[in-house]
Amino acid sequence: MHKAYLLIGGNMGNRVGYLEQAASLIGKMAGSVTRRSSIYETAAWGKMDQAAFLNQVLELETEEVAMDLMTTLLLIEEKMGRRRLNRYGPRIIDIDILLFDQQVHDTAHIAIPHPQLPNRRFALVPLAELAPELVHPVEGITIKKMLDECPDELAVNKITL
Repeated sequence: MHKAYLLIGGNMGNRVGYLEQAASLIGKMAGSVTRRSSIYETAAWGKMDQAAFLNQVLELETEEVAMDLMTTLLLIEEKMGRRRLNRYGPRIIDIDILLFDQQVHDTAHIAIPHPQLPNRRFALVPLAELAPELVHPVEGITIKKMLDECPDELAVNKITL
């Protein structure tokens, strides 16, 4: 079994409902969701003139190898109605693999660990909630330390449902 940390998020429609649907589909199609972070709201990153995003990190146990997991996650996005129209634009759902065991992949299809993880507070805050002492396989520091050193200044606010 492999352990992956996934970031799910979106800023269109029923944001909480879409997070729930994504987690459910991931559990059915990709493996077992063993833990979930709290849900956090953050202003849009990269393209600011859009609604705020909700994000959550899922811990996943899976038998799939990283490449196959990425393919499954793209299918889930498509099944949920995700359309890739413009980079950093609004979306119903986005599913990223942040970490996959301690593996490193860099191909046209997959980049693990997520190359922007050290620069994105909206990913690091929920990841640090689940795995603060996990060591990043490239940077060689804990997720907590990475969060402490993150240059991103966007506010990441835990929401209560």
